[in-house]
Amino acid sequence: MANIKSQIKRIGTAVRSEVKTAIRASREATASGDKAAAAAALALASKKLDKAVSKGVLHKNNAANRKSALAKKVAAL
Repeated sequence: MANIKSQIKRIGTAVRSEVKTAIRASREATASGDKAAAAAALALASKKLDKAVSKGVLHKNNAANRKSALAKKVAAL
């Protein structure tokens, strides 16, 4: 992990971007109605959210709420 302030911010931005992309992919897979793709996208998004929490980019409750909302949509398929 970097110890330069600007690099720490840059890493945080990159992690946040990866999380947003994974969540978007999960929502698109759910909207398409493909249950297998939605489940796979949910697993990836959950992994990215957990990684963001471990790096201190997101609060653990924020990640838990996002994972719960995504899981609820996938389960509704």
